[in-house]
Amino acid sequence: MSLRRPAKDQPDSFEFNASSLKAADIIVAKYPEGKQHSAVMALLYIAQRQNNNWIPLAAMKYIAKFLDMPYIKVYEVATFYTMYNLSPVGKYFVQVCTTTPCMIRGANQLVEACKEKISENECELSKDKSCSWMEVECLGACVNAPMMQINDDYYEDLDKQKTLDILDKILNGETPKPGSYRGRVNNEPENNRKTLMDLKNA
Repeated sequence: MSLRRPAKDQPDSFEFNASSLKAADIIVAKYPEGKQHSAVMALLYIAQRQNNNWIPLAAMKYIAKFLDMPYIKVYEVATFYTMYNLSPVGKYFVQVCTTTPCMIRGANQLVEACKEKISENECELSKDKSCSWMEVECLGACVNAPMMQINDDYYEDLDKQKTLDILDKILNGETPKPGSYRGRVNNEPENNRKTLMDLKNA
């Protein structure tokens, strides 16, 4: 695992807004008395969503006080799991799967699109600071390869042009429709094929 460090530029303070506080209280209430520390991962995720997709040190300290646990314990969790972003990634965080099934199906074209539209380098904010991209390991949608994840949404059955169109939309502040870009529902077979024999005779 690569070394993960918090961003150099950090805000002075952080606290949950009203909706985040409500969500945090609901999650913490699910744990037995004395076991509230187990809510740390969920609360880190809430903080990340509130703070434009990244977790500042001030948020880790806030969560530590919120759960009455040592700050270092929260820091250890946040820096260990790669789903937590320790520096700004922009309003739109693009994760391109380049594991074998996606790579075979042309994931390199998705990477090319990201380099053209967002930044030449991974984990580097676009010129308007609105988004960034990175290559990731399997996102679990191999049947619909190649695919990418933008924030919480999956975009599947892509090629370079479809990826460029999606990126144009997010750069213009629009929300592209998630799901298959070949018109499939979930990961249903194409051409009404239902068995391997259908595939063989297609």
